[in-house]
Order: sequence, then structure tokens, then C-alpha cells
Amino acid sequence: MNKETRRILPFASLILAMLLWASSFVALKLAFRGYHPMQVIFGRMLIASLCFVVFIPSFRKLNWRRQDIKYLLTMAVCEPCLYFLFEAKALELTSASQAGMITAMLPLLVAILAWATLKEQVSRQTLIGFGLAIIGACWLGLAGETNRNAPNPLLGNFYEFLAMVCAAGYTVSLKHLTSNYPPLFLTAFQAFVGSLFFFPFLLLPGVGFPVHLSTEPLLAIAYLGTFITFGAYGCYNYSVSRIPASQAAGFVNLIPVFSVLLGMLILGDTLNTTQWFACGLVFSGVWLSNRRKKTLQLQPEL
Repeated sequence: MNKETRRILPFASLILAMLLWASSFVALKLAFRGYHPMQVIFGRMLIASLCFVVFIPSFRKLNWRRQDIKYLLTMAVCEPCLYFLFEAKALELTSASQAGMITAMLPLLVAILAWATLKEQVSRQTLIGFGLAIIGACWLGLAGETNRNAPNPLLGNFYEFLAMVCAAGYTVSLKHLTSNYPPLFLTAFQAFVGSLFFFPFLLLPGVGFPVHLSTEPLLAIAYLGTFITFGAYGCYNYSVSRIPASQAAGFVNLIPVFSVLLGMLILGDTLNTTQWFACGLVFSGVWLSNRRKKTLQLQPEL
């Protein structure tokens, strides 16, 4: 693999992860039509865990460090545990597109945590790019029309914001671990912990185990467990192991745009002229926050 490919690959992997994550909002909405949110989340965690079973022998060869336990636990508690609790509640109350819009707040949360805990520098250009992307993402959500899928969007968007706080903690914790553990293991650890964490919720009154089969929701759960939990998190964890956490988080601003586009293709949503301008602003902000001046590209190639 040449230097140019090694430089581009983490960014290509990030874009793919953002596209997959954007599709998860649509998939969750479809899955919630047939099953309780806790059944859906446990199902996706279980499916992802089964995907990782074949890799367990290789995980036993890893060099475990006692000082990493706190970061592993923090990562898992933040995401998937608390993150999916908040996001499940959010998607019961707000639309997929509005929930996707709230994800634009993640980069600033990550940048603040990365500066405080990882001592990563945040340039003025990056902050300006983040600002443009957040404005674009908010504009995108405000320009859309409220529908029956958003019975309480204000509260739902607040729950999604709490999910983003958890996602910021996850991203920063992940950065502490990527130097000693491969992305595949970290993704598997999340899936295994998520399965154990969400299983007791099936024992609660009103939840229980699924007693009927619904084709579309089941396919959505299978998609969430494989392409999202297994695929998207794997891509993201790989990228964070190669570039700064704050820079990687900037790509999250692509999720609102991808969410709207997927909504058009799958759910029949439409975009008005204002929303198209908002999409352009989001892409411009992401490009600006990750643009490097040629005179500064003297850092060692990864």
C-alpha cells in the first residue's frame, strides 16, 4: 500500500461509516414498527456479537494492560450502553432526519474533550469549519416539515443530544485504546458488552421476548447488527486509530445530509431548495475543517 492510499484510506473509511450510520436512523424507524426498542437494540447487539465469535481466539493473544480497563469500561458504558438508551428514546419522539441533524453537535463536544484529555490542538480553521457544518445541519433540520413520526421533537432532540454527549465520551476513550488494541477487537468488545447490558431489559414488564415475526423489522435488525454495529463501528474505529479524534468527529456532520438523502430514496421524503443549500453548507464545513495546507503536510505518513 503506497503513501497516498494510506493517507486517503482513513477518510474513505470515515465517509463509509457516516453513510452507514445515517442509514441506521431509517433502519431503526423501520425496526421500531414491529418490535419494542429494547428488543431491537438487543437483537442488533446479539447479531454483531455472533459476527465476532470467530475472532475470539485471536483476541486472546492481545497484550492486555490493567491501566486500560477504565478506558474500555468508559468506552462501552458511553457507547453502546447509554448511547443506545438515549437514541432509542429519541427516535420514539422525533423524526430520523431531525435526530440525524442533532449529530452535528458531536464534533464540538469531541473537540472539547480531546483538548481537555488528549491535549489535541484544535485550529481556528477547524473550528470555523465545525461552525459552518453545525449551522448547515441545523438549517437542514429546521427547513424540514414536522410529520407524524415526530410526536415530541423537542424532547426527542434533547435525548439525541444526550446520546451525542455519550458518543463524545466514547470517541475520546477510544483514542486512548487504539494504540494498543486493534479496531476489530474494540468493536467486538462493544458488541459483547452491549449484548450483556441490554439482555436484562427483555425481562422488564411490557418488553419481553419477541413472540411474532415481522419481515421488514427483522431485516432492519439484521442490517443494524451486521452493516452498522459490525461494519460502521469497525470503519470508524479504524479511522480514529489513524487520525486525530477531533478531526475524525468532523465527518459526523455528513450524517444529517446522508440521512435526508436516504430518507428520499427509502421513505419517499423530499428536499426543498433551502435544504439543498443547507446540505451544501454542511459539506463545505466538513471540507474546511479537514483541509490541510500544503506547507503543513510535513507530519510523518501513517
